[in-house]
Parts: sequence; structure tokens; C-alpha cells
Amino acid sequence: MGNTNSNKKIVLTGGGTAGHVTPNIALLPRLKELGYEISYIGSYEGIEKKLITDFDIPYYGIATGKFRRYLDIKNLTDPFRVIKGFGEARKYLKKINPDIIFSKGGFVSVPVIRAAATLHIPCIIHESDMTPGLANKLCIPVAEKVCCNFPETMSYLPKEKAVLTGSPIREELTKGDKVAALDMCGFTANKPVILVIGGSLGAASINRAVRDALPKLLTDFQVVHICGKEKIDNMLLHTEGYIQFEYVKAELKDLFALADVVISRAGANSICELLALKKPNLLIPLPAGSSRGDQILNAKSFEAQGYSMVIDDDDLSPDLLTEKVTELYFTRQTFIDAMSKSHQLGSVTTITNLIEETCAAKRSQ
Repeated sequence: MGNTNSNKKIVLTGGGTAGHVTPNIALLPRLKELGYEISYIGSYEGIEKKLITDFDIPYYGIATGKFRRYLDIKNLTDPFRVIKGFGEARKYLKKINPDIIFSKGGFVSVPVIRAAATLHIPCIIHESDMTPGLANKLCIPVAEKVCCNFPETMSYLPKEKAVLTGSPIREELTKGDKVAALDMCGFTANKPVILVIGGSLGAASINRAVRDALPKLLTDFQVVHICGKEKIDNMLLHTEGYIQFEYVKAELKDLFALADVVISRAGANSICELLALKKPNLLIPLPAGSSRGDQILNAKSFEAQGYSMVIDDDDLSPDLLTEKVTELYFTRQTFIDAMSKSHQLGSVTTITNLIEETCAAKRSQ
């Protein structure tokens, strides 16, 4: 049923959190260069709709439900939403008639991938975390290929489908301007800089530890602190060598360029950005109680590969933070060297090549 017209068409899907959308956005420039007509299928009003509107791509919203492993009244209604989403996805896919689908996961992708399978449209899916999440587990049986971030993930996937690609990183992140960041922060050029990123919601435990450690940290470092919405500490507003931001968008690339070392949570996309930018980093993964434990596994993998130092959230204290980040700074070159040898770099090229191959195979049928 492949397209006989010359335009190659791709549908991107994925959503629920920014992490299920930003890798798709990272692929857009290259897909456009390769001549693809791009459409996006997401939920009616999810974060993906907001993020995709900037890019002038047709967006189709479908009903979506969540698959929960716990008891919840919504478990009774969500299956119907998923069935409705499946019907809507199938209708849109018939209308668009794409050559291929690329999915970044999240629950919205399940009806899309399952509907595509009934229409014989090949799908490539991407798993960011160490172990496949429930949504991707439901999609793997019908996918052509499954891309992943971690060498360890390969053992959880069907051999003939698994490809170690890393996560696509937005090209502009590599084009930061250090001088612009120095101006923005009012910092001096002769003292190293620590960048602290708490994740999109900020991280209370990291914020607290960093602020308590400031008297020690600021003797040797300057600190840029992205602390999350409404998490600015007004008492520290005029502290020399310390600057706080709730959230940073366009300027993030400049702050990355300025940073000598980074303190971060261990979400898959965040750490893949650190790897792509070869930034020595100290990871403080979300504790298992606050997530399905994937950040702990992500951090362990990066530590084992020599890309990161790790502190458990439960062990976090101002003294330990200061000690570890200082050690990281003085041994930073060993981390940079390890990251330079990684097989998870160049993800955009690896993934778009897979898309091209799959698309060509479909057209030749």
C-alpha cells in the first residue's frame, strides 16, 4: 500500500512528557532535508501539542488512556479511550497514507502503532530508558526496529529488532555561545562554572543541597542553578557568583557552553544531551519511590561506561555534593575522553538512516 507519489511521508508520534517529544523535534531538520512530508499524531491537549505547534507541522489529536499497573477508577474508562484513540489513529493514517512511523513512546503512541500495524505501515520505535516501559512493550511486537540509548537495553529487546542509537539531540544545543552566557549571568571568565539542572519540575532535594553547599562551592566555583517553576530563593538573589533561573529555553545552549561540569537528574534525554555535549556530570537520580526506578538504572549505566559520577538521592548532603563535584572538576578530562569514544553519538544520523532504509524497502515492495 506504499506511496506511489514521489513525496516520502512520515508520521511522528509520542507524548505525555517532554522527554517523549524533544527527540522527535531533534529529527525534524534532517527529515525535512531528506524531503519528508511530516505529520504528528499526539493526544488532544498533551504537552506534545504545545511543543509541536512551533514547527508548522500538521498535528492530529487522538483520545488516549493510560495503562496503569495499579488500581484506579480510570482503569475502567481508559480502555475505551484507547479503543477510541485506535479508531481515530487508523482514520488519520488512512488519510495521510505515510510510508513509515517513528514513535518516541508514551501512552499516546500505543493506538497509533497498533493501528499502523493493521494498515501494514512499518514502524520504528525508540526506547529511552534502560528497560522498556509498558507502552513500548505493547508496541515492540509489531515494530520493525527498536532504537535504544543503553547497551544494556539490547538484552531486553528482540535481537533482530534492537539497534543502539542513543537519543537524538537538538542540533542547536551544540551551538552555544560561552561569552553570551557569561554576560547573561554576570560571571567572571576566570572561575569555573557548575550548571545545576533539576529536571523540568525542578528537584527539591537537589535545590536544597546546592543552596546549603553554596558557602563552600562559591569559594572555587560559580553556580548557574535552573531550579524549576516558582522555586527561586529570594534570599539568595544577590549572591555573587550564583544565579537562579526557573526555566531556560533558548539560552540553554549558551549555559551548556559555559558549564565546566553539570549536576543533573538522570532522565534519559537529559543525560544523552550531556553525553552528546561531552559535559562531565554528577548525576543524582530520582529515587525509586518517585518513579519506576529508571533514572537509577540510567545513572548506573552512565557511571559504568565512565561518563558520569553518581550520588544517591538518599545520601545527598551539602558536604558530599561539594566533595564529589570538586573531584569531578579535577578529573573532568577522563570523563570527556570516555564520552568521546561513545557509540551513542550521532543519533540523528543513525536513526534517519534507519528510517530511510525502512522507507526504501517499503516502496520497493
